[in-house]
Amino acid sequence: MESPSLMPTELLSFIAVGFAAQLVDGALGMAFGVISSTLLVSLGVPPAAASAGVHTVETFTTAVSGISHALHRNIDWKLFARLVIPGVIGGVLGAYLLTQVSAEAARPIVLAYLSCIGILLIWRSWRYPPKIKNPRIVEPLGLAGGFLDAAGGGGWGPVVTSNLLIQGASPRKTIGTVNTAEFFLTLTVSATFLFTLGVEFFTKAMLGLLIGGVIAAPFGAWLAKRIEPRPLLMIVGVVLTLTSGFGIWRAFF
Repeated sequence: MESPSLMPTELLSFIAVGFAAQLVDGALGMAFGVISSTLLVSLGVPPAAASAGVHTVETFTTAVSGISHALHRNIDWKLFARLVIPGVIGGVLGAYLLTQVSAEAARPIVLAYLSCIGILLIWRSWRYPPKIKNPRIVEPLGLAGGFLDAAGGGGWGPVVTSNLLIQGASPRKTIGTVNTAEFFLTLTVSATFLFTLGVEFFTKAMLGLLIGGVIAAPFGAWLAKRIEPRPLLMIVGVVLTLTSGFGIWRAFF
């Protein structure tokens, strides 16, 4: 895929997006993939290429984020073990499916999916926080989250984190655990895309997202202990819903 050359100011804008998206993702356990994918797809990047690029970037950002969460003791290792294998399986299936679908046919579907994720985040903000208890539905959630994340270019965090919180899991432990498990998901999904697409999906925009995301990752884990998630959930949900809705409008009009 050809990519227009980026001027320094354009690269800085992608760095800023990567920084902001990862800061929210590290603090809330969601949003890096959906924010980045929404931006790229709205700019005309094919869905498969956008998902591939974002997952490649997330391989690095989630590694830094996972280490940071481990240092802050934000991880429930039993929950991690239940999530990671189904998540990886779902991610491979979703990545393969997306590479077999026409970019033009997939774009409205992906944008509609991202709009639904935005609405889900808004709804979650009104129900925060739940009563703390051990979640029962984990493995099917990991499978579905991995599949939707790869097929939609983002969604592991919003789908998995929000559903675990709805079941009553500890917010801090859930955020750290989901972020850490995401490293293995993104690594596997990136390898699947590399095998099916080759290296043409790598763009200079990915470099900006990577730089910003890696810089922000340690701060996100620190904020997970200290920030109030409710207003951020609302803001992210509104932004995703509006940007995805605009992308759908552009696709049909």
